[in-house]
Amino acid sequence: MEFQEPKVIGSPLMYSNRVTLKTILESSDGEMVLVGETVVVGGWVKSSKEVKKQPVTLPPCAFDTDHASPGRQGLTCLEILESRIPCFRTIIRILCGPASSPAVREKLESLVPKPTPPSTFFLQINDGSCASCLQIVIDSTIAPVSAGQILPTGTCILAQGVLEKLSANEKQIIQLKAEKILHVGTVEQDKYPLSRKRLPLDSLREYPHIRPRTTMVSSITQIRSTLDFATHTFFQKYGFRHVQVPIITATDTEGFSEKFQEPVGVSDADVVSLETVKAAIKEKSGVVEQFKRSDSNRESLIVAVQDLQKTNELARQIEAREKSKPVTSVKPDSLNFNDDFFGRPSYLTVSGRFHLESYACGIGNVYSFGPRFQADKTVSSRHVAEMWTVEVEMAFSQLGDAMKCAEDYFKFLCKWILDNCPEEMKFVSKRIDKTITHRLEYMTTSSYDKISYREAVEILRKVPDKAFETQLQWDVPLTAEHLSYLADDHYKRPVIIYDYPKAVKPFYVRLNEDGQTVAAFELVVPKIGTVITGNQNEERFNVLNTRITEFDLSRDQYEWYLDLRRHGTVKHSGFSLRFDLMVLLTTGLIDVRDAIPFPRSHGKANS
Repeated sequence: MEFQEPKVIGSPLMYSNRVTLKTILESSDGEMVLVGETVVVGGWVKSSKEVKKQPVTLPPCAFDTDHASPGRQGLTCLEILESRIPCFRTIIRILCGPASSPAVREKLESLVPKPTPPSTFFLQINDGSCASCLQIVIDSTIAPVSAGQILPTGTCILAQGVLEKLSANEKQIIQLKAEKILHVGTVEQDKYPLSRKRLPLDSLREYPHIRPRTTMVSSITQIRSTLDFATHTFFQKYGFRHVQVPIITATDTEGFSEKFQEPVGVSDADVVSLETVKAAIKEKSGVVEQFKRSDSNRESLIVAVQDLQKTNELARQIEAREKSKPVTSVKPDSLNFNDDFFGRPSYLTVSGRFHLESYACGIGNVYSFGPRFQADKTVSSRHVAEMWTVEVEMAFSQLGDAMKCAEDYFKFLCKWILDNCPEEMKFVSKRIDKTITHRLEYMTTSSYDKISYREAVEILRKVPDKAFETQLQWDVPLTAEHLSYLADDHYKRPVIIYDYPKAVKPFYVRLNEDGQTVAAFELVVPKIGTVITGNQNEERFNVLNTRITEFDLSRDQYEWYLDLRRHGTVKHSGFSLRFDLMVLLTTGLIDVRDAIPFPRSHGKANS
């Protein structure tokens, strides 16, 4: 039998008979094409109201059989029957007569149903395909509810009906006049967390399984999905191959990061230190002050203040815990791995670039996209334990090539969002940050300054009216405060910083000719900080071998990595983009936990 592609009117959904609301409400010509069509739509009720109709009255003696009489035109059989109920009651009283028993008369009258007051239900539903809602008009004669009830917020409904065009002065220009109700998913209204309107984002984090039904989270998810698609589009367009790297690894790919280690539950960090939380309080206080100075709306400021209050409370709890009992820790070196699944120390990967290198040194340019893990219990609006990362490796490529590719890729993502998510960007501009569209447009078209680490330090030292928390000196990483000043205040646009001191970057980064710096770079973006980190990898066997010794790393663990230099070594470079921070940038959000579908952070993995 020859395969025939299924046809669905007005909908990109190939395997459902329903039409998405995006097709109806956002298509350039869909509204005109679909008006008058019978379609099936489904979604969840956002709001509802019931409007009582005037009772149907017919002439008292209209017992004629002329179905085309003016009094009956446009009425349903049920409406005609209900209009005759008073007449039936009169007949019962006449037949019973005054001498009949009241009990008999009441029993006969009870057989005649009391008329249900006619009404119309107006439902605003959303199916997650767009930010807008569609109004469904349901007559009480087909409504799946008893008299006096209404379909509450959160109810799932699938309805078939005719699309009608409304007048130009209405808020909506199209609605669905329901003819059939195909499905109703009821909701326990008193327990449904979204019954309240405009639930704050930090409260929504407690319901990660329900929050996708909010317009806010569905819009964020659409932007995130579009960024995902844009990533594959960019790299496939320029000849990169997608490689899936392992999540479990026996190699420490960074050297600086705290890792999740088998057995489960053991990590390099055992407690959240009070100093870490205090650092987070300082960061969040800076975010609050930034929102007070910016043109962002009040809702974003309120969320930032609430987040700061929660962090302050966490600090008080840690102080109380430290006073009440001593902290103990488990040393990974004391563990016996003989009976472990892998028979050796293994970790959830912090980075997949080592494994990508092996493919880049065999088939050319490659990229990977997946979750990366750090057992860092720091409370931060920019970090959680599991974050998604786009990683790139390019053979026959040096530092300048990686910097150019990273900049092109970043600009491509910004422009792709503007071109392909206009309605979602309009929504987040209204609800989160009204300057977000302008910022993305500027970052798409502007040129990025490229400065060395040494030049960055010199700029920061010359700042006359600002005292930085961390003292500036060589071999010290630039803090978020330093980077924020450079991108937000000094350059007021993205800036690329390169040639870092070798002590602040991993061992595998190529050592420069001066012997003091390495070929590494960071792309720093206003309001976010570092979004992309990259470097040229060390391709010289002797130099890499020496660096492994300098970092006091296990040589056995890196023999396979050294093999890439023993056998046909090649200059190669790459970079990593923190995908979740890119979602923050394109939505205007302030906390990464609101940009990730199911965020995993210290003490939080409840679904």
